[in-house]
Amino acid sequence: MTAPADFPVVIHHNAKCGTSRNTLTIIEEAGYTPTVINYLDTGWTRPQLLALFAAAGKTPREMLREKNWDTETLGAFDPSLTDEQILDAMIASPVLVNRPIVATPLGVRLCRPKETVLEILKPASDTN
Repeated sequence: MTAPADFPVVIHHNAKCGTSRNTLTIIEEAGYTPTVINYLDTGWTRPQLLALFAAAGKTPREMLREKNWDTETLGAFDPSLTDEQILDAMIASPVLVNRPIVATPLGVRLCRPKETVLEILKPASDTN
């Protein structure tokens, strides 16, 4: 299958994360050449995070990476923290954002589990 050129796929990726690597493989095996954003290198902006979270239907707290020592060290699980405070922490320490986040014309998903990405890829029968 050849993926349609008018169907962009963007993955916010952490190459050290097995789920992120496996999600990227699923995308590539489906015939797509995604734009790969290594967010640990590029960082995040507040508008970028707000747009991704809104499109995914998630709050900053729901997108907080739970399996990371930085999260606990920064006190990000404190229930009194506001979304704004969590966003500030995510911008200061990009690793706090759960991954991978994939965006396509069909939506934005936190791809945990990795198969979640299939919800937002065009089925092979729709690519002609």
